[in-house]
Amino acid sequence: MDLVQRAYSPHRPSDIRIRVLQPADGAAPEGGDVAQGLGARPKTLPPKYFYDAQGSRLFDRITTLPEYYLTRTEQLILAECARDLARRMGPTDLVELGSGSAKKTRTVIDALLEETPAKAPLLYVPIDVSEAALEESAAGLVAAYPRLAISGLVGTYEAGLAALPPRLAPRRLMLFLGSTIGNLDDGESAEFFARAARALEPGDALLLGFDLVKTPGIIDAAYNDAQGVTAAFNLNMLRHLNRRFDGDFDLACFRHRAFFDAEASRIEMHLVSACAQTVSLRKLGLVARFDAGETIRTEISRKFRFAAMAEAVSRHGLALEARWSDRQEWFALALFRKH
Repeated sequence: MDLVQRAYSPHRPSDIRIRVLQPADGAAPEGGDVAQGLGARPKTLPPKYFYDAQGSRLFDRITTLPEYYLTRTEQLILAECARDLARRMGPTDLVELGSGSAKKTRTVIDALLEETPAKAPLLYVPIDVSEAALEESAAGLVAAYPRLAISGLVGTYEAGLAALPPRLAPRRLMLFLGSTIGNLDDGESAEFFARAARALEPGDALLLGFDLVKTPGIIDAAYNDAQGVTAAFNLNMLRHLNRRFDGDFDLACFRHRAFFDAEASRIEMHLVSACAQTVSLRKLGLVARFDAGETIRTEISRKFRFAAMAEAVSRHGLALEARWSDRQEWFALALFRKH
């Protein structure tokens, strides 16, 4: 990957560095995944297009909804296990994939700072596709933690893992929280674990958060909230594509739909075309035609059994060291150590 180092702005503390990752020669052109997905049957779009500045704000609202149990349950588990996690790691750098607002990360930072030698910095490497979200969270973190040094990477997980900065500490702890692993199918998750393992050295670790199988009604409600915030989040993807690729999606002509597929043990989130229509994305030279009722799948969110997840991760040289869960066994955190 080629790197673009943003110039420091006057309002940015000197211990924040943000790098925007640009595609290397030979990589797929920007928007190629959009063209491919909208040209397929059935149509799909990658979840990364949820996360412009507005999408990140909407997702933060989702995490506070009464129906959305995932974030608060994971946060409760983190609060209970953070000190144990920090003792296991000792002095370490912290890398987070899909960092977003980094609200949950503060629990981990608090615990890790207790294990970091006095006056030594704690290096935090957040990776996120939204530069705006990364900038905002980084500014808040350095204000709260004077010993924190932030080296942020704007890009996909794949790009970020290939561009990690030099270490400050003997070990590296990688966070992949929020059951984001559930957005990947079997092949994609295997590829992710392989990439993560290559980015880690012996003694480094991956902390993985993932949603567990439970009553379908609880899962379904989490993606169909009464306030309609998840619907707005889903539809905002089209607004993002309009702005980024000079498009003319009419958001009033699409509807949010999310449902639980019990056989596949996953939520599917779709945008449903309310009528027959044609949409253009002029920067991509793309025209997409929709029948009434035709959908775009924007996300899957898989729900897991712990033993199956542990086995899948272990195939990549990452051994299960510890696991934590809530009393209801709704959600799990697992620490995997690189051999």
